[in-house]
Amino acid sequence: MDLLLPKIKNLNVALVVNYTATVGSTHLADTLKAAGVNIKKIMAPEHGFRGNAANGEHVKDGFDTKTNLPVVSLYGNNRKPTAQQLSDVDVVIYDIQDVGVRFFTYVGTLHYVMEACAENGKKLIVLDRPNPNSGYIDGPVLSIDNKSFVGMHPVPVVHNMTVGEFAQMINGEGWLDGKRKCELEVIPLANWDHSMKYSLPLRPSPNLPNDQAVRLYPSICFFEGTTLSLGRGTDFPFQAIGHPDLKGFPFQFTPVTIEGVALNPPQENKLCFGLDLREVAIPEKVDLHYLLDMYKAFPKKEQFFNSFFERLAGNNVLRQQIKDGLTEDQIRATWQTDLEAYKLMRKKYVLYP
Repeated sequence: MDLLLPKIKNLNVALVVNYTATVGSTHLADTLKAAGVNIKKIMAPEHGFRGNAANGEHVKDGFDTKTNLPVVSLYGNNRKPTAQQLSDVDVVIYDIQDVGVRFFTYVGTLHYVMEACAENGKKLIVLDRPNPNSGYIDGPVLSIDNKSFVGMHPVPVVHNMTVGEFAQMINGEGWLDGKRKCELEVIPLANWDHSMKYSLPLRPSPNLPNDQAVRLYPSICFFEGTTLSLGRGTDFPFQAIGHPDLKGFPFQFTPVTIEGVALNPPQENKLCFGLDLREVAIPEKVDLHYLLDMYKAFPKKEQFFNSFFERLAGNNVLRQQIKDGLTEDQIRATWQTDLEAYKLMRKKYVLYP
């Protein structure tokens, strides 16, 4: 706070935050209000300001009774702040805990906020936070023709950057519309680097409840592009894989709707058979063996994938590689040229060697 408060004194502030924006045990909004900062509004990403919206659920504009502040949704039809929404604001502060994975939509929100700030002459301050999937770079690099809100930038699945570093990359590589530059300042982390393991004090989204789920996420989120369940609608989301047709597997679970966490989850109310991943060791790589093994085991191959798969893969070849029976090593070999180019680009923006 000592670094931030002098920069926003006597300014009108908008916060792009969710419930992970804490200073100790106190929310950033409460901390800044207590310090006399003039907060005009809160802008909330997917899952909402308080984190009580399920994956993909429409988040509405509203009013936060605790802070007495208006809340503007940046998910759904309005992913980018409008000129009107920024008209009474001098500076925007972004503080959302990320997980360092391309699929996670908070970096998409960051991109659109940067674009809006660039278009409307507003400064953006990013309060940086550690990356819990730091220390390695892996996965296919997104091909820009597969750009979507679950992958907006030509980066690998695990990009090994904090949001502050990523914001600098968005600016530096000219990825904003019209190659505009956002006036950007990053408040850096102290006493952290990419070699350090970090356990999140709060779940970064409703379906990533613990470290195990966060670290499995880069490898198993691909199943969101299939007919299989990842345990959404259970007490262990992103820590299980299953389907009613995989009856040869011993582990069983039944997904159900859980208010604010899982709305109509895949295979809802059906007994699924599959894998319990709550105790498995997690290597520092995008581990394809789950995807390859489950495809081989699934009896109805033509029903395995859905149209979302390419957006998660970030390319149009991974589905066919799996269908053709390529090994994990053979698939990984096709990523290497793009990964090496990305690593060179990334070096320009790293704040924490």
